[in-house]
Amino acid sequence: MFTLPVNSPGPRERLVPNPKLRFLDQCREVCRFRHFSPRTEEAYVHWIRQFILWHGKRHPRDLGAAEVRQFLGHLASGRGVAASTQNQALNALVFLYREVLGGALGELGEIERARRPTRMPVVLSRAEVQALLGRLTGTQQLIGRFLYGTGVRLLEGLRMRVKDLDFARGQVLVRGGKGDKDRVTMLPESLREPLQAHLHRVRDRHGRDLAAGLGEVWLPGALRQKWPKAGQQWAWQWVFPSAAISVDPESGVRRRHHVTDAAVQQAIKTAATKAGLVKRVTPHVLRHSFATHLLEAGTDIRTVQELLGHKDVSTTQIYTHVMRQPGLGVKSPLDG
Repeated sequence: MFTLPVNSPGPRERLVPNPKLRFLDQCREVCRFRHFSPRTEEAYVHWIRQFILWHGKRHPRDLGAAEVRQFLGHLASGRGVAASTQNQALNALVFLYREVLGGALGELGEIERARRPTRMPVVLSRAEVQALLGRLTGTQQLIGRFLYGTGVRLLEGLRMRVKDLDFARGQVLVRGGKGDKDRVTMLPESLREPLQAHLHRVRDRHGRDLAAGLGEVWLPGALRQKWPKAGQQWAWQWVFPSAAISVDPESGVRRRHHVTDAAVQQAIKTAATKAGLVKRVTPHVLRHSFATHLLEAGTDIRTVQELLGHKDVSTTQIYTHVMRQPGLGVKSPLDG
């Protein structure tokens, strides 16, 4: 039995969206009131739209738990989506009824859940990592080394601010990671000089942007209101800013955003091909490799858990299955 406690919005303040807005724009308004990331907002609006369309464009006020259950079952059996995708759709609909409509959804009952198969992470050997990084150039190589050396997720690395690099203590502060949690990981000694040289160039360009009437970086709404001038300060600038100025689709302001995740993904894919790697290599593989190589070197699994920001150590334990010598180093009888 799957029960949603949505009979009341709970103790948190609930925003009543502007009734003059179109319905999906009302959903966006509430997302921004809740300080959701742009990607979460995009995903939630997508699933709310799909839910409405699948039910013949009926308004969600005229639908309920039965229709939600039908839609989620369709995603699992009709479209064969991954379990994580089905869960995201469920979260979007919970948000819709609890936060946007402020009504009761009640019990969903038995839901046909998409099966989430257990997959072993793709891990590169140390030699493969070096071959991959060696095929990257310029800022993309620095980003690749940063991802592998710190174990951060791709967007955590790209959203890094200058103030979050602590060279004196050799630490990187990851702010607003998965689950909106902060954590600390190490700053590799071998990256100290390359990063400082990179930041020197970035600061020079930031100075030129300011002189041209630009140089204001994007900040979350609450910070913009609290510190209106913070967006122009050096400490808040992106560590890996884009080479181009773009227009913020939300505000229409021309500013320099960080390097896009698509650009890094393409660079790593191309580098993997040039390095002759037959594994499916993505930026996240560098995080998998970071964790596995630390465990192989004898690092305590609880320490690796904290560095990765995993909520439960069982998530970290999956890397013990892909270590170079799993278990007690048991040898195959063929080698004996």
